[in-house]
Amino acid sequence: MFSSCVSTKKLTDVQDELKNTRQEAELLKQSNMRLETANREFESANKNLRARNNDLNARLEKALYDLNAQRQKYAGLEIDMQNLNRQLDILKTGSTSEIEILMEELHNTRRDLTLREDRLREAEKELEDRNARLIELQEVLAQKDQAVKDLRDKVMRALVGFTDDGLTVHEKNGKVYVSMDEKLLFKTGRWDVDPNGQRALRDLSKLLAENPDINIMVEGHTDDVPMRGAGDVKDNWDLSVMRATAVTKILTQNPQLDPERIIAAGRSEYVPLVPEKTPEARQMNRRTEIILTPQLDELLKILESN
Repeated sequence: MFSSCVSTKKLTDVQDELKNTRQEAELLKQSNMRLETANREFESANKNLRARNNDLNARLEKALYDLNAQRQKYAGLEIDMQNLNRQLDILKTGSTSEIEILMEELHNTRRDLTLREDRLREAEKELEDRNARLIELQEVLAQKDQAVKDLRDKVMRALVGFTDDGLTVHEKNGKVYVSMDEKLLFKTGRWDVDPNGQRALRDLSKLLAENPDINIMVEGHTDDVPMRGAGDVKDNWDLSVMRATAVTKILTQNPQLDPERIIAAGRSEYVPLVPEKTPEARQMNRRTEIILTPQLDELLKILESN
Protein backbone atom coordinates (compact mmCIF):
# COMPACT_ATOMS: atom_id res chain seq x y z
CA MET A 1 0.00 0.00 0.00
CA PHE A 2 2.87 2.45 0.79
CA SER A 3 4.44 1.77 -2.62
CA SER A 4 1.12 2.46 -4.36
CA CYS A 5 0.75 5.86 -2.61
CA VAL A 6 4.23 6.92 -3.58
CA SER A 7 3.62 5.96 -7.24
CA THR A 8 0.35 7.89 -7.28
CA LYS A 9 2.09 10.98 -5.87
CA LYS A 10 4.85 10.74 -8.50
CA LEU A 11 2.26 10.40 -11.24
CA THR A 12 0.43 13.50 -9.98
CA ASP A 13 3.69 15.47 -9.83
CA VAL A 14 4.59 14.45 -13.39
CA GLN A 15 1.12 15.37 -14.64
CA ASP A 16 1.37 18.82 -12.96
CA GLU A 17 4.81 19.38 -14.43
CA LEU A 18 3.57 18.36 -17.89
CA LYS A 19 0.64 20.78 -17.58
CA ASN A 20 2.94 23.65 -16.56
CA THR A 21 5.31 22.86 -19.44
CA ARG A 22 2.45 22.95 -21.94
CA GLN A 23 1.30 26.30 -20.56
CA GLU A 24 4.84 27.69 -20.86
CA ALA A 25 5.05 26.46 -24.48
CA GLU A 26 1.77 28.19 -25.28
CA LEU A 27 3.03 31.42 -23.72
CA LEU A 28 6.19 31.11 -25.80
CA LYS A 29 4.10 30.73 -28.95
CA GLN A 30 2.09 33.85 -28.12
CA SER A 31 5.28 35.77 -27.32
CA ASN A 32 6.78 34.62 -30.61
CA MET A 33 3.79 35.96 -32.55
CA ARG A 34 4.12 39.35 -30.82
CA LEU A 35 7.83 39.45 -31.52
CA GLU A 36 7.30 38.67 -35.19
CA THR A 37 4.83 41.54 -35.40
CA ALA A 38 7.40 43.86 -33.80
CA ASN A 39 10.03 42.74 -36.31
CA ARG A 40 7.67 43.39 -39.23
CA GLU A 41 6.96 46.86 -37.83
CA PHE A 42 10.69 47.55 -37.61
CA GLU A 43 11.17 46.40 -41.23
CA SER A 44 8.32 48.70 -42.27
CA ALA A 45 9.88 51.59 -40.36
CA ASN A 46 13.25 51.00 -42.06
CA LYS A 47 11.48 50.96 -45.46
CA ASN A 48 9.70 54.21 -44.60
CA LEU A 49 13.01 55.82 -43.62
CA ARG A 50 14.48 55.06 -47.02
CA ALA A 51 11.32 56.31 -48.74
CA ARG A 52 11.55 59.56 -46.77
CA ASN A 53 15.19 59.95 -47.86
CA ASN A 54 14.18 59.50 -51.51
CA ASP A 55 11.39 62.04 -51.02
CA LEU A 56 13.84 64.58 -49.57
CA ASN A 57 16.10 64.16 -52.60
CA ALA A 58 13.16 64.71 -54.97
CA ARG A 59 12.03 67.81 -53.07
CA LEU A 60 15.56 69.20 -53.13
CA GLU A 61 15.76 68.78 -56.91
CA LYS A 62 12.40 70.54 -57.34
CA ALA A 63 13.52 73.40 -55.10
CA LEU A 64 16.67 73.84 -57.21
CA TYR A 65 14.54 73.88 -60.36
CA ASP A 66 12.20 76.52 -58.88
CA LEU A 67 15.15 78.60 -57.72
CA ASN A 68 16.67 78.63 -61.19
CA ALA A 69 13.32 79.66 -62.66
CA GLN A 70 13.08 82.55 -60.18
CA ARG A 71 16.56 83.68 -61.09
CA GLN A 72 15.70 83.69 -64.79
CA LYS A 73 12.59 85.79 -64.12
CA TYR A 74 14.67 88.16 -62.00
CA ALA A 75 17.17 88.60 -64.82
CA GLY A 76 14.30 89.32 -67.24
CA LEU A 77 12.92 92.02 -64.97
CA GLU A 78 16.31 93.70 -64.76
CA ILE A 79 16.39 93.89 -68.55
CA ASP A 80 12.87 95.37 -68.56
CA MET A 81 13.94 98.05 -66.10
CA GLN A 82 16.94 98.96 -68.23
CA ASN A 83 14.69 99.29 -71.27
CA LEU A 84 12.23 101.49 -69.38
CA ASN A 85 15.02 103.74 -68.15
CA ARG A 86 16.27 104.21 -71.67
CA GLN A 87 12.77 104.97 -72.90
CA LEU A 88 12.40 107.48 -70.06
CA ASP A 89 15.56 109.28 -71.11
CA ILE A 90 14.34 109.40 -74.70
CA LEU A 91 10.91 110.73 -73.78
CA LYS A 92 12.05 113.37 -71.31
CA THR A 93 11.57 115.91 -74.09
CA GLY A 94 8.13 114.46 -74.88
CA SER A 95 4.73 115.26 -73.42
CA THR A 96 3.98 115.19 -69.71
CA SER A 97 1.35 112.46 -70.09
CA GLU A 98 3.74 110.10 -71.85
CA ILE A 99 6.36 110.61 -69.15
CA GLU A 100 3.77 109.97 -66.42
CA ILE A 101 2.73 106.70 -68.10
CA LEU A 102 6.33 105.54 -68.33
CA MET A 103 6.96 106.52 -64.71
CA GLU A 104 3.95 104.49 -63.62
CA GLU A 105 5.17 101.47 -65.57
CA LEU A 106 8.61 101.87 -64.08
CA HIS A 107 7.14 102.10 -60.56
CA ASN A 108 5.05 98.97 -61.11
CA THR A 109 8.03 97.10 -62.51
CA ARG A 110 10.20 98.08 -59.57
CA ARG A 111 7.48 96.99 -57.13
CA ASP A 112 7.12 93.65 -58.92
CA LEU A 113 10.88 93.25 -58.91
CA THR A 114 11.01 93.90 -55.14
CA LEU A 115 8.34 91.24 -54.52
CA ARG A 116 10.18 88.73 -56.66
CA GLU A 117 13.45 89.47 -54.87
CA ASP A 118 11.76 88.80 -51.53
CA ARG A 119 10.36 85.50 -52.82
CA LEU A 120 13.75 84.58 -54.24
CA ARG A 121 15.44 85.18 -50.89
CA GLU A 122 12.78 83.07 -49.15
CA ALA A 123 13.26 80.29 -51.66
CA GLU A 124 17.03 80.41 -51.22
CA LYS A 125 16.65 80.28 -47.44
CA GLU A 126 14.27 77.31 -47.64
CA LEU A 127 16.63 75.57 -50.04
CA GLU A 128 19.55 76.11 -47.66
CA ASP A 129 17.54 74.68 -44.76
CA ARG A 130 16.46 71.64 -46.76
CA ASN A 131 19.98 71.07 -48.01
CA ALA A 132 21.33 71.25 -44.44
CA ARG A 133 18.75 68.71 -43.24
CA LEU A 134 19.48 66.45 -46.22
CA ILE A 135 23.22 66.58 -45.54
CA GLU A 136 22.57 65.76 -41.88
CA LEU A 137 20.35 62.84 -42.84
CA GLN A 138 22.91 61.51 -45.32
CA GLU A 139 25.63 61.77 -42.69
CA VAL A 140 23.56 59.80 -40.18
CA LEU A 141 22.78 57.15 -42.82
CA ALA A 142 26.48 56.91 -43.68
CA GLN A 143 27.34 56.57 -39.99
CA LYS A 144 24.73 53.81 -39.61
CA ASP A 145 26.11 51.93 -42.62
CA GLN A 146 29.66 52.27 -41.32
CA ALA A 147 28.53 51.12 -37.86
CA VAL A 148 27.03 47.99 -39.44
CA LYS A 149 30.26 47.24 -41.31
CA ASP A 150 32.34 47.81 -38.17
CA LEU A 151 30.02 45.56 -36.16
CA ARG A 152 30.30 42.81 -38.78
CA ASP A 153 34.11 43.00 -38.63
CA LYS A 154 34.07 42.87 -34.82
CA VAL A 155 31.78 39.83 -34.81
CA MET A 156 33.94 38.03 -37.37
CA ARG A 157 37.06 38.67 -35.27
CA ALA A 158 35.34 37.60 -32.05
CA LEU A 159 34.06 34.31 -33.56
CA VAL A 160 36.91 33.51 -35.95
CA GLY A 161 37.62 30.24 -34.12
CA PHE A 162 34.14 28.88 -34.94
CA THR A 163 33.91 29.56 -38.68
CA ASP A 164 34.93 25.98 -39.48
CA ASP A 165 32.13 24.66 -37.24
CA GLY A 166 29.21 26.01 -39.27
CA LEU A 167 29.22 29.69 -38.25
CA THR A 168 28.93 32.48 -40.83
CA VAL A 169 28.63 36.27 -40.52
CA HIS A 170 27.22 38.50 -43.27
CA GLU A 171 25.57 41.88 -43.78
CA LYS A 172 22.16 42.37 -45.41
CA ASN A 173 19.68 45.27 -45.49
CA GLY A 174 21.56 47.26 -42.88
CA LYS A 175 21.79 44.35 -40.43
CA VAL A 176 24.45 41.85 -39.38
CA TYR A 177 23.41 38.18 -39.49
CA VAL A 178 25.28 35.65 -37.34
CA SER A 179 24.13 32.26 -38.63
CA MET A 180 24.95 29.10 -36.66
CA ASP A 181 24.36 25.66 -38.13
CA GLU A 182 22.51 23.06 -36.11
CA LYS A 183 25.69 20.99 -35.76
CA LEU A 184 27.39 23.83 -33.85
CA LEU A 185 24.61 24.23 -31.29
CA PHE A 186 22.29 21.24 -31.05
CA LYS A 187 21.89 17.55 -31.53
CA THR A 188 19.11 16.51 -33.90
CA GLY A 189 15.69 17.14 -32.39
CA ARG A 190 17.17 18.64 -29.21
CA TRP A 191 17.28 22.20 -27.85
CA ASP A 192 20.00 22.02 -25.17
CA VAL A 193 23.09 23.81 -26.52
CA ASP A 194 26.30 21.79 -26.96
CA PRO A 195 29.42 22.95 -25.04
CA ASN A 196 31.19 24.18 -28.18
CA GLY A 197 28.14 26.24 -29.13
CA GLN A 198 27.96 27.64 -25.61
CA ARG A 199 31.54 28.91 -25.93
CA ALA A 200 30.70 30.66 -29.20
CA LEU A 201 27.63 32.29 -27.65
CA ARG A 202 29.56 33.48 -24.61
CA ASP A 203 32.21 35.07 -26.86
CA LEU A 204 29.45 36.78 -28.80
CA SER A 205 27.70 37.98 -25.63
CA LYS A 206 30.89 39.78 -24.52
CA LEU A 207 30.98 41.71 -27.79
CA LEU A 208 27.27 42.54 -27.63
CA ALA A 209 27.60 43.80 -24.06
CA GLU A 210 30.32 46.20 -25.26
CA ASN A 211 27.99 47.61 -27.96
CA PRO A 212 24.80 48.68 -26.14
CA ASP A 213 23.39 50.56 -29.16
CA ILE A 214 22.67 47.30 -31.01
CA ASN A 215 19.28 45.53 -30.93
CA ILE A 216 19.38 41.72 -30.98
CA MET A 217 16.93 39.18 -32.39
CA VAL A 218 17.48 35.43 -32.03
CA GLU A 219 15.61 33.33 -34.62
CA GLY A 220 15.30 29.55 -34.58
CA HIS A 221 14.86 27.79 -37.95
CA THR A 222 14.13 24.14 -38.77
CA ASP A 223 13.88 22.11 -41.96
CA ASP A 224 10.58 20.95 -43.48
CA VAL A 225 10.68 17.41 -42.09
CA PRO A 226 7.70 17.10 -39.71
CA MET A 227 8.58 16.51 -36.08
CA ARG A 228 6.41 14.18 -34.06
CA GLY A 229 7.17 14.95 -30.44
CA ALA A 230 5.25 13.86 -27.40
CA GLY A 231 6.76 15.96 -24.59
CA ASP A 232 7.58 19.66 -24.37
CA VAL A 233 8.24 19.87 -28.12
CA LYS A 234 5.57 18.50 -30.43
CA ASP A 235 6.41 20.06 -33.82
CA ASN A 236 8.87 22.29 -35.68
CA TRP A 237 7.25 25.44 -34.29
CA ASP A 238 7.95 24.29 -30.74
CA LEU A 239 11.49 23.21 -31.62
CA SER A 240 12.40 26.52 -33.26
CA VAL A 241 11.03 28.50 -30.29
CA MET A 242 12.80 26.33 -27.71
CA ARG A 243 16.11 26.62 -29.58
CA ALA A 244 15.85 30.40 -29.89
CA THR A 245 15.00 30.62 -26.18
CA ALA A 246 17.91 28.36 -25.22
CA VAL A 247 20.37 30.53 -27.17
CA THR A 248 18.90 33.69 -25.63
CA LYS A 249 19.28 32.33 -22.11
CA ILE A 250 22.98 31.62 -22.68
CA LEU A 251 23.56 35.11 -24.10
CA THR A 252 21.83 36.72 -21.11
CA GLN A 253 23.98 34.79 -18.64
CA ASN A 254 26.35 37.71 -19.20
CA PRO A 255 25.21 40.23 -16.55
CA GLN A 256 26.48 43.13 -18.69
CA LEU A 257 24.05 42.29 -21.52
CA ASP A 258 20.64 43.91 -20.95
CA PRO A 259 17.88 41.32 -21.62
CA GLU A 260 15.59 44.13 -22.83
CA ARG A 261 17.71 44.38 -25.98
CA ILE A 262 16.95 40.79 -27.06
CA ILE A 263 13.97 39.27 -28.87
CA ALA A 264 13.70 35.47 -29.19
CA ALA A 265 11.57 34.13 -32.05
CA GLY A 266 10.81 30.78 -33.67
CA ARG A 267 10.39 30.69 -37.47
CA SER A 268 9.87 26.93 -37.84
CA GLU A 269 10.46 25.74 -41.45
CA TYR A 270 9.00 28.77 -43.21
CA VAL A 271 12.11 30.89 -43.88
CA PRO A 272 14.51 28.41 -45.55
CA LEU A 273 17.88 29.44 -46.95
CA VAL A 274 17.46 27.06 -49.88
CA PRO A 275 14.23 25.53 -51.22
CA GLU A 276 15.63 22.15 -52.28
CA LYS A 277 14.59 18.98 -50.46
CA THR A 278 18.01 17.29 -50.42
CA PRO A 279 19.71 16.28 -47.15
CA GLU A 280 22.37 18.96 -47.74
CA ALA A 281 19.75 21.68 -48.25
CA ARG A 282 17.78 20.64 -45.17
CA GLN A 283 20.97 20.73 -43.12
CA MET A 284 21.61 24.32 -44.24
CA ASN A 285 18.06 25.32 -43.25
CA ARG A 286 18.44 23.92 -39.73
CA ARG A 287 20.09 26.94 -38.16
CA THR A 288 19.88 29.68 -35.54
CA GLU A 289 20.31 33.28 -36.70
CA ILE A 290 21.30 36.14 -34.39
CA ILE A 291 20.32 39.36 -36.16
CA LEU A 292 22.02 42.56 -34.99
CA THR A 293 20.47 45.93 -35.86
CA PRO A 294 21.81 49.40 -34.98
CA GLN A 295 19.34 51.61 -33.12
CA LEU A 296 17.86 54.36 -35.32
CA ASP A 297 16.83 56.90 -32.66
CA GLU A 298 19.00 59.71 -34.07
CA LEU A 299 17.76 59.07 -37.60
CA LEU A 300 14.14 59.10 -36.47
CA LYS A 301 14.63 62.44 -34.71
CA ILE A 302 15.96 64.01 -37.91
CA LEU A 303 13.03 62.71 -39.93
CA GLU A 304 10.53 63.98 -37.36
CA SER A 305 12.10 67.44 -37.53
CA ASN A 306 11.49 67.48 -41.29
